[in-house]
Amino acid sequence: MSSLDDLIGRAKMLLGEGHSPGQIADELSLSMETVTWLLTQAKGTTAPKDVHIDWSAVSSHAPLLEETALMLLRRYYQDTDSSSSPAAEVVVGIALSGIPLATIIAVQEAAQLSIYHPTKQNQSAKPMGSISGNFAHVSGKRCIIVDDVITSGNTMQEVVKYLKKHNAVPVAIWVIFDKRGIKDVEGVPVYSLFKISRID
Repeated sequence: MSSLDDLIGRAKMLLGEGHSPGQIADELSLSMETVTWLLTQAKGTTAPKDVHIDWSAVSSHAPLLEETALMLLRRYYQDTDSSSSPAAEVVVGIALSGIPLATIIAVQEAAQLSIYHPTKQNQSAKPMGSISGNFAHVSGKRCIIVDDVITSGNTMQEVVKYLKKHNAVPVAIWVIFDKRGIKDVEGVPVYSLFKISRID
């Protein structure tokens, strides 16, 4: 079985288990466009150009996940002057894969933890993104946004706009993998451990 056949099978299995296309995109670290193609494979269309990232060997092993979160911290402080930039008060983890990373970072930074549920995971009639009411509020707070992968950049753009709309101050975006190679989102700098490029 080819890796493409494997991805098609995994996407269809996740759909059959009740995952939304947005959740499937997060699970497989793929764009919504790619997931839609995997699920439908419309005739006459070719697979979108995307890169699948499987980091489950790290994400499923707590000590390795902790080391990865600490690498994100070191990456940020390597490129910034911490004396002139006050620490973030809230670390915002994007559901689902950003949550464990954000939790570890919040502990290290003695910061509060907030969880953001993106629009693409909301299956209601009027989907919208939201901050969980069970975690820290963001209004008036300096925030670092944490996730595993930037694929299209749409979710990051959504989170930054949400935070600004709710009077928060997003100061940085931390991700393990950046598939877009972007320097900032809405003026908020991106710090990634790895930039992924596809060369055709």
